[in-house]
Amino acid sequence: MKINQRLFDHYGIDTNKDLGIGKICPRPFDTVLIDKQGSCYACECTAWLPQSIGNLQIEPLSDIIGSAMHRHLQASVSDGTYRYCNSGQCAYLSTGELESHHGATHHIRHLRLAIDDSCNLRCPSCRKGLIFHKDGSAYQLGIRLADRINEWLYDHDGPIQVHIGSDGDPFASHVYRHFMDHTPERDNIKYSILTNALMFKEFHTRVPYVIRNLNELGVSIDGASRETYEKLRLGGNWLKVTENLESIAEAKRKHGFKFMLYFVVQKDNHHEMDDMLALGEQYGADRVNFSLIEDWGVLPDFESKLPPLEDPAFKEMLERCTRSELGRTWSRVWDLS
Repeated sequence: MKINQRLFDHYGIDTNKDLGIGKICPRPFDTVLIDKQGSCYACECTAWLPQSIGNLQIEPLSDIIGSAMHRHLQASVSDGTYRYCNSGQCAYLSTGELESHHGATHHIRHLRLAIDDSCNLRCPSCRKGLIFHKDGSAYQLGIRLADRINEWLYDHDGPIQVHIGSDGDPFASHVYRHFMDHTPERDNIKYSILTNALMFKEFHTRVPYVIRNLNELGVSIDGASRETYEKLRLGGNWLKVTENLESIAEAKRKHGFKFMLYFVVQKDNHHEMDDMLALGEQYGADRVNFSLIEDWGVLPDFESKLPPLEDPAFKEMLERCTRSELGRTWSRVWDLS
């Protein structure tokens, strides 16, 4: 089975390694991620396991799942070597929070859609400018991919959660709106959404079936004040986002989905981590996830955007957030005693 070695070299992954891990990660067995080119991956993040198992433009998802490449990647986890996994970036391997999967299966339970990077924001940590597709080749491809995914979902009879918004905003994207408008109404299909929340109040009532079957709603928000939010979330409006957070809190009370806040910690917002916890409590969030800013190749001087990781005051605040009931940080498994 031939892999694309250049991909692994790009991520610095040693494909001859043997991590000797006794647990079997469930992701290559229960998860498929589909990107905007139709490439499919047996993981929830392409950087963690960068080898594609097939392309939806070329073959149906039913043939991609359980394909020779899919089985090959699964075997590299079952044998404990994890030789194709990015152990430096994978959140499960790097934190030691690896779940255990028992028994081989091709039953996909998580379908993650990253088929359109359209967004109504242009956050500097994510992209260099506004990306929005409502016509043209990228839009047409996104629509075709959405239709092929829905065709597969119509025939899928096992329990599955479809995650919408791994790249762009589900409510701003015309591709994701098309997907949600045409997704099959089946009892076995549940949804999770990651959004910047700016268009939730306006658009969530247009897809009532998705909202009724929503397991989790995540909101990416990198500021707990107007000044910080509007500096980091270019194109955003603090009054509008707080209005939408109230709408989300109301919908959560009605439908019972989990509500998460996501906060990327960086130089310009690290001082608001405690305030973000308070914001989460104010709007009834079930969890506030703090992640350290990553280099996506769009910032000219990434190192200058890092928070003061060695500063005692920052370490103290990070510890408070790590130990809080509501917060979850990248350091939650560190020895903070």
